[in-house]
Amino acid sequence: MANKSKLQKDLGLFDVFAISTGAMFSSGFFLLPGIASHYTGPSVFLAYLLAGVLILPAMFSIAEISTALPRSGGAYFFLDRSLGPVMGTIGGLGTYFALMLKTAFAIIGIGAYAAIIWDVPTKIVAIIATIFFMALNLVGAKKTSAFQKVFVVFLIVILITFIVDGLLSIFTTESIKNESITSQFTPFFSNGIGGLATTVGFVFVSYLGLTQIASVAEEIKKPERNIPLGMILSLVVTGLIYGLGVFIMVAVIEPSALANEMAPAATAAKQIFKWLPDNGGVWLMSIAALAAFASTGNAGLLSASRYPFAMGRDKLFPVVLSKIGRKGSPVVAILLTTALIILFILLLSEEGIVKLASTFQLLIFIFINFSVIVFRNSKIESYDPGYLSPLYPFMQIVGIIISFILIIYLGWMPVLFTSGIVVMGLLWYHFHSRGKVKREGAVYHWFALLGKNQYDELENELMTILKEKGLREGDPFDETVIKSKISVLKVPTTFEEILNKVSHNFCAKFNLCQDEVIHKFIHSTPDESFIALPNVLVFHAKHKDVLEPSIQILISKHIIGGSLPFKNYELKMPVQICVFLINSEDNPKQQLRMLSRILDILDREHVVKALINMDSHREIKEYLLQNERFVSIKLLEGTPQGQMIGRQLKDIQLPKDVLVALVERNNKTFAPNGSTILMANDILTILGEIKSISKLYKEYLKYEFEKLDPKF
Repeated sequence: MANKSKLQKDLGLFDVFAISTGAMFSSGFFLLPGIASHYTGPSVFLAYLLAGVLILPAMFSIAEISTALPRSGGAYFFLDRSLGPVMGTIGGLGTYFALMLKTAFAIIGIGAYAAIIWDVPTKIVAIIATIFFMALNLVGAKKTSAFQKVFVVFLIVILITFIVDGLLSIFTTESIKNESITSQFTPFFSNGIGGLATTVGFVFVSYLGLTQIASVAEEIKKPERNIPLGMILSLVVTGLIYGLGVFIMVAVIEPSALANEMAPAATAAKQIFKWLPDNGGVWLMSIAALAAFASTGNAGLLSASRYPFAMGRDKLFPVVLSKIGRKGSPVVAILLTTALIILFILLLSEEGIVKLASTFQLLIFIFINFSVIVFRNSKIESYDPGYLSPLYPFMQIVGIIISFILIIYLGWMPVLFTSGIVVMGLLWYHFHSRGKVKREGAVYHWFALLGKNQYDELENELMTILKEKGLREGDPFDETVIKSKISVLKVPTTFEEILNKVSHNFCAKFNLCQDEVIHKFIHSTPDESFIALPNVLVFHAKHKDVLEPSIQILISKHIIGGSLPFKNYELKMPVQICVFLINSEDNPKQQLRMLSRILDILDREHVVKALINMDSHREIKEYLLQNERFVSIKLLEGTPQGQMIGRQLKDIQLPKDVLVALVERNNKTFAPNGSTILMANDILTILGEIKSISKLYKEYLKYEFEKLDPKF
């Protein structure tokens, strides 16, 4: 039965790029440049570029933790599991408010630009748009993301056209001779370096789309590749378009007018796009702005709603917020977020929204950068990020310092308001959540003096996440299963006999001492060396002289007798399957990933009954592989694959990216080589890429199904 509070993995690399980029190209480009220029003048475009550079430490930290903990709730989940539920509550509330404020600001932009085209009230249009995005989010993240991708592609095409046309217009020979272009940028810093620093903090909100990826990490396929790559691509594209686009606005709009301009992109378009009919540029940029604001509003509501969902799942918020609807979306969390966004639209000014959102987010970035330091120093083995932040810990320390400085320059009012959210989080945790939450963060695994409060279940939770993430590209799991030693025991046996048999086999394979191998599998406490599943024991060990992972599987037709040599430990159920995994001490993370994959397979329903009823080593190995990357083909006369009979394997024309890993002949299994001559009734196990395996399936196996059912 599917977990009712678990989200589906529907989002790929382009979805990640679209959600992040779409969330940034709205208010930051179409509304904010005019307001921001009030603080620093023409150097506002430089502030955008600096903000893009200064967000790098936070981006790298978010990417690292997201690939280790791809869970809905993003920053909240990171802070809760690193610094504990108190900081998780504060961080969750802070990021939730920051995303909602940014989303509200973007949706107000829909009304502002709609008013340029039609005579409509700004806030009424914004509220209608919010309700539309709510309905779209209720049908699921995949459909929301499809809508997002259309917006983003359209938007990038228009903005690139705006930049190319604008730069050509500015840097023609006639324009360079015109001193008015130079005067547009004089004085470059209208309020000195302090004004520039204030502006950098102010426009930081323009890059918050990067954080929205973390909040939907649970729904991203291949998070270890798609999250960091999608974020980096998004930041590069966004930073370049921000810098060049705002430079054009400064160059073509009179400085005093720019400082009071609520639609600077449309105003700049009047000076560009000379090849379009009258007001064609204004219409084009207004339509692009509407697409951008719709993109941000859509993505913002999607990601913001995941915070109360995740906090409800962890009991920091009412559990009803973690309810998943029939379409796979967190319905109650979306409805709550929609109501709060509408409230912000009605009550707050545009400038106030931006300052509050930036201050909240800078505070969260401080905590996230510190969280990476905590996780790295906690030495929790199951913290296994697929992407590591560069220049650790220098990158994180610089990020913390930068955020503190920018918060100071934003002024006291947003700082006081942010402090109010911190106090609200503390009070909420104290009166609502403290009695319902028993966990602590990874920080207690770091500081020895806090060790008495170490929360051991955190390691189990991270192991569960590791299990759900699955193997990393390059992990030799399939190869190890193919090479594994299978023993089907048809006579009664004991644990002592099994341990001796397994240790002898490993010793022969790796030239190890038998007593040392037994000691590796049988530590002083059972938790260190094996995991018990229903009717199954999975032993795991690491050894310095083992160069590659190796698996042995023993399946007994009878209940295994005797007892395990652990003090004060009794088996609570009969055991018929034992799995032994050994790997190099130099690769502990890979050991955990492979172990988690084995546990995932052996935790399936009816797995014990299925394995006990198998006698063929090939069948057992194929059952353990169970994925789209292999196919099993029996060589029969009169079938398409019959042409392989009597030929050497090296002479068979197969796709380049497949491997004949096993051959079963007369109930015996062996690994073939190029000179192996194939015989009638051989069963080939072929591994390879999904497309090639699918091709082999259609070429050799579809024939058999068509014989059984002509309608196939």
